[in-house]
Amino acid sequence: MTEKSFLSDILKRIARAGPFLGPKNGPVGPELISLCEILLGDRGEASGLKCALKILNGYEQLDDEAKLSFFQDVTNRFGVDHEALATAVADWKEGDNASARTVYLAAEPRSQELIRRLNRVPGATARLVNMRAELLKFLKQDAELKWLDMDFRHLFSSWFNRGFLEITQIDWTTSASVLEKIIAYEAVHEIKDWDDLRQRVAEADRRLFAFFHPAMPDDPLIFVEVALTKTIPGSIAAILSNERDVLDPSDASAAVFYSISNCQKGLRGISFGNFLIKQVVAELQRELPGLSTYVTLSPVPALRRWVGGVLQGEDEQILNLEEQAIIRANAEHADLDPALAAKLAARYLVNARSNRGTVYDPVAHFHLGNGAILHKVHAQADMSDQGVANSWGVMVNYLYDEARIEDHHQSYATDGSVAASSEVRSLASSKIKG
Repeated sequence: MTEKSFLSDILKRIARAGPFLGPKNGPVGPELISLCEILLGDRGEASGLKCALKILNGYEQLDDEAKLSFFQDVTNRFGVDHEALATAVADWKEGDNASARTVYLAAEPRSQELIRRLNRVPGATARLVNMRAELLKFLKQDAELKWLDMDFRHLFSSWFNRGFLEITQIDWTTSASVLEKIIAYEAVHEIKDWDDLRQRVAEADRRLFAFFHPAMPDDPLIFVEVALTKTIPGSIAAILSNERDVLDPSDASAAVFYSISNCQKGLRGISFGNFLIKQVVAELQRELPGLSTYVTLSPVPALRRWVGGVLQGEDEQILNLEEQAIIRANAEHADLDPALAAKLAARYLVNARSNRGTVYDPVAHFHLGNGAILHKVHAQADMSDQGVANSWGVMVNYLYDEARIEDHHQSYATDGSVAASSEVRSLASSKIKG
């Protein structure tokens, strides 16, 4: 047994032992908040572990109404100590690093320390990720919960720093529990059954890479599905077809990233860094040095939502009134004219911006942030119900040119510049006609 696993086993025994745990059903309601107060004031390692475990167990037994109440109580009762902060601010002197740090520490809400102490329990990181996933559901009901969510985001941004993530190739010998999670987490192109999964991880011209965190070793955070091909594809049907001819990997010249799935709802909005795809490229290059092209076949998930907003008066500078009238007359049709759909997508991907100044489309934001170039737009590339509902079936290729990845990433990170091919830019600037 390794020193790490031995220590982990000891901590688990301490946390689970003793009469402190009380009834099997655990605490509910206000008792949980009292335990949180005890945990924040407890200096003992063993008693703190027991208390934290009891809080986690008790929380997980609550119904939705009680969980909402728990989050509200934590937000209201474990905020900033304003008296301590006022004192620290009063003592602050310009140029005094020590007093500045005192202000910084005093400004931290107690809820952050509460989350840290809960995380001391072995296996608690995954439970806290699930807790945040449930917190996110309640944000629309109570806007004040955004402050507690900020605490989770702040801590998770450190805990799930890119440096902690480990890449693993998933194949047919991977444990069944992980393979089952791959099936469940696939968010882009549904994995219908085990035969479908076998095609994606076991056939010679397919690869699947997953990123794991040491605190969640059996639960992937994100995974990337890869098809080895001879050409850059313009439709997802050929990649997913059960009837295709399997390609000898040595004959492949292109690696196509056709599905990238974020697995944990509780990590929504947490960046895993900007070079995940570059690491997948490195893994592929080691195995298959003959590959020369690295490209995606990606959905455009927010296109129709954005168009709907434009027609309601948002982002009018990207589509003029004449163009809006043309789109309004056609936008409800599932079989939108392919040329119109492609122009709309190009215009949207190159020009539309979120409130943060990044590109509006989340998939585009991911790939541009990873250093890709918007290479080509394909109409009628995904005619599944989801593909049509999101983007009239439009998909795009993002090209990863290894020599330019870091330059493209830096330009996008610095001023939001979209790296796009001349073909896409020409399409984006072309007039939309009826």
